[in-house]
Amino acid sequence: MSTVVTHLDISQLPSLKDGMSAEEEATKRRKTCRFIEEAGRVLKLPRVAISTAMVFFHRFYAKHSFQDHDRFEVAVAAIVLAAKTEESPKKLNTVILQCHELKTRGMQAGRMKGASPPPPPASLDTKGEEFSKLKERILLMERVILHTIGFELSIDHPYKFFVDQIKKLTQTRQLVYKNPPPNLSTRETYQKMMNELVQYSMSFANDSMHTSLCLQFSPQLIATACVYLAGQFAKVETQAGSTWASVLGDPDIESLASICVQILDLIDPRKTGGDLENFKKIRTQLEVLKSSREKTSTTQPPRPPSELPAKRPKTS
Repeated sequence: MSTVVTHLDISQLPSLKDGMSAEEEATKRRKTCRFIEEAGRVLKLPRVAISTAMVFFHRFYAKHSFQDHDRFEVAVAAIVLAAKTEESPKKLNTVILQCHELKTRGMQAGRMKGASPPPPPASLDTKGEEFSKLKERILLMERVILHTIGFELSIDHPYKFFVDQIKKLTQTRQLVYKNPPPNLSTRETYQKMMNELVQYSMSFANDSMHTSLCLQFSPQLIATACVYLAGQFAKVETQAGSTWASVLGDPDIESLASICVQILDLIDPRKTGGDLENFKKIRTQLEVLKSSREKTSTTQPPRPPSELPAKRPKTS
C-alpha cells in the first residue's frame, strides 16, 4: 500500500504557504477533478483510472504550489500516467486533443454563459507548433509527477474496502431498515440493502476524490465513512444493542466525522432543500457518535503503564 503524503496536515499545503486561501485551493482541486472526471468519461477510461489520476493530481499539489504549475497540464499528465498505471493506456495525441477540446469548450461556455450556444471549440493541429510544444510540456510534466510521488504508482482506493465491509454487514445481518420494504423475503431485503449501500457508497467515494481527503486519511477509513453515510441515506440502522461505531469496527470517530462532514460540504450545494434536513440529521448523529465515544473513553479506568501503547511518531 502506498503511503505517500497520507495523513498530511492540509494547513501546510504549498499553495497556502504562497498566500492562496484555503477556499481557493480547495476550489481549484474540485474544479480540476471535475475536468479529470469529464475527460475520463470522454476517453472511456475505467473508473479506477479516473480516480488514480485524481490521486496523482492531489499528491502533486501536496508538494507543489498551484502558483508554480499549470493545473490543466498537470491534470492531462496525470490522466496519461494513470491510464498506463491502470492498464488502460491511451495515445498521447488523443488525450491531448480531447482534453484541449474539453478545456476550450468549458472556457467558451464560461464566457458566453446566458448567451447563444458557443461555437465548436477550435481543434489543435497535430502538426502545428502549439501542439508540439504542449506535447513536450505534458511529457515533461509526466516525469515531474513521477518524481514528485516517489514513483509510487500502486494506489489503493476506497472501493474494494467498502464493498467488502458492506458484504460482511449484510451477510451477518448487523443492519436493518428503519422501515422494512414490504413483500420481500429476508434474503431479498438484504440483497436490496446491499445494492443500495454499495450504490450510495460508490457515489460518496467518487465525490471524496474531488477533495484532498486522500491526502488526509487512509482509503480504508474513507471507505468506512462512505458506508456510514450510505447507511444514513438508505435509512438503515444497526440491530438493537449495537452501535454504528461497533459494527464499523470502532474507527477513530473524530476522523470519521471529519471525512463525513467534508463529503457533505462538497455535495451540499447540489442538493435540494428537502435533503438539507437529512444533512442536518446526519451532522447531529455524528456529534452524538463523537460524544458517546468521549463518554466511553472517560469512564474507562486508566491502564497501567505496561499496557499503554507506544507513542506513534509524528508525521508531517
